[in-house]
Order: sequence, then C-alpha cells, then structure tokens
Amino acid sequence: MELQIACTQLAPVLGDLDANRRAGLKAIERAAADSAGLVVLPELCSSGYAFAGRDETAAAAEPADGATVSAWAEAAARLGIVIAGGFAESDGDRLYNSAALVDPGGVRAVYRKLHLWDREKLVFSAGDAPPPVVDTAAGRIGLGICYDLMFPELTRRLALAGADVLAFPTNSPLLGPSPGPLPMDVAVAVTTAYTNRVFVAVADRCGAERGVEWVGASVIAGPDGRLLAGPPASDRGPVTIAAGCRLDEARDKRWGERNDVLGDRHDDVLGAL
Repeated sequence: MELQIACTQLAPVLGDLDANRRAGLKAIERAAADSAGLVVLPELCSSGYAFAGRDETAAAAEPADGATVSAWAEAAARLGIVIAGGFAESDGDRLYNSAALVDPGGVRAVYRKLHLWDREKLVFSAGDAPPPVVDTAAGRIGLGICYDLMFPELTRRLALAGADVLAFPTNSPLLGPSPGPLPMDVAVAVTTAYTNRVFVAVADRCGAERGVEWVGASVIAGPDGRLLAGPPASDRGPVTIAAGCRLDEARDKRWGERNDVLGDRHDDVLGAL
C-alpha cells in the first residue's frame, strides 16, 4: 500500500481561533487535492503557542468535541482522508496540549502531550495516558507531539504497538545555529524512523510569535533513514511537504539476513517497555 503523506507548515495567529481554523482547513483541502491520504498539522495550530499565562491559554482552548476538531472530522469525512493536528484542549479546569486524529469515521483518538517543554509546564497539565496507535484506511498511525519525539521509549512503544507512521504535530523553537548539516530536530526524526523502521511525519510551524522563531523542521523520513520530504527552505515560511510512502516497508523490521530491529531486543536483560 502506498500512502501520500502531507505535512503542512503553518503560521497560526496567537489567540485567533477562527483564522487559524480557516488556514488549517485550506491547507488540508490543498493537500487532499494533491492526493494526500494523511495530512499532519502543527502543534497548537488552532491557537498559537507563546501564551503569556494560564488565562490567555484558557481563552484559546477548546474541548475535544469543539469547533476545531469537529471541523477536521467533517473535512476528513468529506475528503476521505486522515488528519492529525494539535490544539489547546480544555477539560473542566484543566488545560492540555493535545492532538487529535480523525478519519472519515470521526474522531479516532485524542492524545494529551506527556512531555511538556519549558513554559508549557506553566499553563498545561501533562497527559496521563500513553500515545495511541490507530488502525485507519491510511495505515496504522501512531500519534505524538513535538518534545515527545526526543524520548525513544515513547517512539519505540509506538513501533512495538504496530505503527506504520508516527505523526508528530510540532512547534520547534529556534534555539540557535544548528551544530550539523541538518537541524537537530530533523536529525532526531530521521534517527527515530531508522531505528524503529517506521515512517516519521513531522509538521512544524512558522511565523514569529512574541519574539519566538521556529526551526521550520517539517520533515517526512522513511524506515531506511532517507529524507523523503523536507526540511523546507531556510526562510521557514508556510509550506506543505509531501511524499509517497510504501507502508509495507514499515512492516518489515528486518535488517539484512540475520537481524530484526524489534526481534533482536533483549527484554530479558534490559526489561520490557
């Protein structure tokens, strides 16, 4: 099975939920018109990121069945695709940095970010459930958010659960010059794809927000460690990257004649995840 994956790098406006929702839906429509079966949107793409405090975050948050996720579900049903995207979630008096996975059948999963980055800890609660793997018409999709990608125990868990594609809505702040030929965020995505023999699809954001610049590290990496699409040009502007991905490549965990990336694990010595 070949799946066309698209990652849409957007520039949300802080607190403008209506404008951000429209921008996301336009990007989804364009990607679907170009044959995408899975579209990944950035982290917190409905709200923006650089909140001044909890009150401002709460004003931009929505329940999981709110307008943004409902609009994504409607688009998925109308276009016959799968969508993963990030939003600020409200649940009672708690706020979460969340991502939803929707397909033509509706909302399939809502994941609350486990690993909160920097000031996220001041406004969001961390999730308390493991990241999901969802069987869809676009393959088995594992869902995580941004900083989660830095934790190999999380991504290995998704691979062990049978994910073909790891979809990661992301906001990667630009912390300084890259120490190598690729941004470290891209290098981690490629390494994760290679060491788990899965596809990794990262949708980063762009557009300066309260003095924060972003890496623009949207990328699609293959199970053999190849960059299939991205990262975009250095101007870090809005763009959609896309690649055709043969999912059977992610289901073959063999490395040569005698090795298997999952079968060679030594749980008896190292302990099971």
